[in-house]
Amino acid sequence: MTAPTPVIPVPPADLPGTLGALRAAGHQYRTVKQELRDNLLARMRSGETRFSGIVGYDDTVLPEVERALLAGHDMVLLGERGQGKTRLIRALGSLLDEWTPVIAGSVLNEHPMRPLTPASVAQVAEAGDDLPIGWLHRSMRYGEKLATPDTSVGDLIGDVDPIRIAQGRTLGDPETIHFGLVPRTNRGIFAVNELPDLAERIQVALLNVLEERDIQVRGYQLRLPLDLLLVASANPEDYTNRGRIITPLKDRFGAEIRTHYPVDLELELALIRQEADLVAAVPEHVLEVLARFARAVRESPSVDPRSGVSARFAIAAAETVAGAALRRAGLLAASVDPDGRPETAVARVGDAVSVTSTLRGKVEFESGEEGREIEILAHLLRTATAETFRAHLAGLDLSGFTALVEDGTAIETGELVGSAELLRQVGTVPGLAKVLDRLGLGDAPTPEEAAAAVEFVLEGLHLTRRLGKDVTESGRTVYGGRG
Repeated sequence: MTAPTPVIPVPPADLPGTLGALRAAGHQYRTVKQELRDNLLARMRSGETRFSGIVGYDDTVLPEVERALLAGHDMVLLGERGQGKTRLIRALGSLLDEWTPVIAGSVLNEHPMRPLTPASVAQVAEAGDDLPIGWLHRSMRYGEKLATPDTSVGDLIGDVDPIRIAQGRTLGDPETIHFGLVPRTNRGIFAVNELPDLAERIQVALLNVLEERDIQVRGYQLRLPLDLLLVASANPEDYTNRGRIITPLKDRFGAEIRTHYPVDLELELALIRQEADLVAAVPEHVLEVLARFARAVRESPSVDPRSGVSARFAIAAAETVAGAALRRAGLLAASVDPDGRPETAVARVGDAVSVTSTLRGKVEFESGEEGREIEILAHLLRTATAETFRAHLAGLDLSGFTALVEDGTAIETGELVGSAELLRQVGTVPGLAKVLDRLGLGDAPTPEEAAAAVEFVLEGLHLTRRLGKDVTESGRTVYGGRG
């Protein structure tokens, strides 16, 4: 199966097609940084969203980014993994003009009013107002490179093309150079992710790009006043004099901006809701358990704080829980409730247990915790569940649930226990309506939503030492007796 062909935007038919028509339309040349500044100010004045899809940075990171853009500074974003640095960098492209004119066929996206290479200068001089121009969409004006130790100067800046030399061109001719990613993003935004992972000699190659705006290829200095915004990302630990970044390169960036994980639970939840691709319904109280779990893992002394715990951890956890709910619905498809309706996919708090094993690879533990990873994660998950239980159901009379097992009756639940079976075991429970209301499940929840609420109460009562709990060899959970 072949990958889908990317859709290249088609410019509107009413855009000027020649340099003369462009001038007649009153077009004014602006640098990329002027363009970003003007468009950012326009959005500020109109109240339009400036950076869509960015959660939790409104009062911290985004003001610093906006100040850097207004000042015309290249910038580096410093933060641990999974803090949305790349997402934020890519969002900058939305501040560019939707369409910008270019000399047709120019590898460097040269503006028809500001040609760079000798060939383009000659072309403009010869054709004059009849010079044909093309239009470049802003989605094509963003370049990105993940820094790796094997990245070469040729990849970023360019290299001499031996075929063109063999054709008789001289080394001093710009036409002999095969340009790298940075010059090819001229008149756009170029991002280097994990900048300190570049070898020092490659970092040196970026110095002139940032300050003098020219490039050097194999000892030949080519004067190209590149027009671009350069943005980089890095881990703070590496972006120090003791790390893997050269000091002169640090000095070239106009702004260093620290990113962070969501500062509170609501922002963590908002991020999960926005980013998680859920294949089943996940009630809010289950999402809250996962959000608290991610924050607990991040703050745990057993976890290496230098690596961080990515926001992708909580997102993947929510997707895993949804997958567990869908698996249950699939396996129980043959069974129906007394009303003849099949099981639908709704996640329960018990579905989160599988997260501790499937996501442990996303967490870097301290060296002394080897072999205890799942145990640590399971403890933190229980803590998160208990905190969520207290946050929503504290002060509520739950004696109706504890009374269910006082006569020795056991209640079984688990991944393969359907909602109808679980609700049949508990019957009519005093206080269930108030529980459903506290959990935001409404006055007429589905059987699957009611079962999710019942399981959450049972697990919360166990974690607060009001119910006993056992796990059978078949994987079912049995609640019964006092803890």
